[in-house]
Amino acid sequence: MNSEPSVSRFPVPALSEMPEDIRQRILAVQEKSGFIPNVFLVLAHRPEEFRAFFAYHDALMDKPGNLTKAEREMIIVATSNLNQCQYCVVAHGAILRIRAKNPLIADQVAVNYRKADITDRQKAMIDFAVKVSGEAYKVGDGDIETLKSHGFDEEDAWDIAAIAAFFGLSNRLANVTSMRPNAEFYALGR
Repeated sequence: MNSEPSVSRFPVPALSEMPEDIRQRILAVQEKSGFIPNVFLVLAHRPEEFRAFFAYHDALMDKPGNLTKAEREMIIVATSNLNQCQYCVVAHGAILRIRAKNPLIADQVAVNYRKADITDRQKAMIDFAVKVSGEAYKVGDGDIETLKSHGFDEEDAWDIAAIAAFFGLSNRLANVTSMRPNAEFYALGR
């Protein structure tokens, strides 16, 4: 009897059953990180959506710009907490700890970013991301001006909004699928 909980409430295909491009991407991630993050396995249930999801993910997270990789992860951790997404808080919290080279930052940002040891600029960034995540209909010119007063430009505002919006989708899929964080994430960067 397997006492380990399933990584998803939906079917998860075996690596050998996945399309070659998806299998190769997953194996590359496994080689780099030492394990396969469950998000890859769960989303492989629908190959076309897997490809679209990760194409947009990569476009947002790997692009050059004024947001550091750690700041992008801060947005994810804070908004994923707002959306009560255990998978994304745990997984991206691990990535944030690594990218920020700070074992405390992810917990601080997840619990209450306003009291975290981050800059005022980063707090303004997360304030905007949280507003986009929970009340996008209220975003106005004043929000963009606040970002500009902290050194962000309009492209940065778009990036912050897009990351918050994309991970809103990711959070909802993770919650509906009952996606479980890999045990490996809990210890990374500590």
